[in-house]
Amino acid sequence: MDLKKVFENNKTWISDKLATNPKYFEEMGKGQSPELLYIGCSDSRVTAEDLMGLGPGDVFVHRNIANMVISIDLNVMSVVNYAVDHLKVNHVVVCGHYGCGGVKAAMQSADLGILNPWLRNIRDVYRIHKDELSAIKDEDKRYDRLVELNVKEQCVNLIKTAAVQKANRDRNLKVHGWVFDIHTGKLIDLNLDFDGYLKNIMEIYHLD
Repeated sequence: MDLKKVFENNKTWISDKLATNPKYFEEMGKGQSPELLYIGCSDSRVTAEDLMGLGPGDVFVHRNIANMVISIDLNVMSVVNYAVDHLKVNHVVVCGHYGCGGVKAAMQSADLGILNPWLRNIRDVYRIHKDELSAIKDEDKRYDRLVELNVKEQCVNLIKTAAVQKANRDRNLKVHGWVFDIHTGKLIDLNLDFDGYLKNIMEIYHLD
């Protein structure tokens, strides 16, 4: 990749934006008020705004390997708290994708060094759902199902947080689980039962 091309592209992008709206950057500089926090995978093929047809200012984005929401990860927790408590987003989405390298790596027994503690969280998802996953004989389908179950468990991790619980009580914030099908371009809503999950965990994870 010729990095000079990046700066040439930037100049073209600026010109295109100003041709459409001469005050584009002036308006952007006034601040942001996105309705949506998107937590997705760092995979270079899965660009958050593009797949949703959204643009700058529409969505607050956090990406990491395999779209994980880990309670001791200060990065993702800081993003969640800032988006929920300060930007006042009303929707939080965890979006996984079929063909996820992080999820596939977690299915293997190889020692991956520094990645081991990160991938262990995905292996925990496999352990929790071992019976269902082991019953799927086709490896590719089992892989896809683990992607979906990982999204579900990361949504549950979000629901465990004080910020999400408080925002749900105060303004009916919802958590959603999606999967991007990298083979077709389709965005799939897993239709997770947010209220049901919330009710089921409140005895243990309720935070005032």
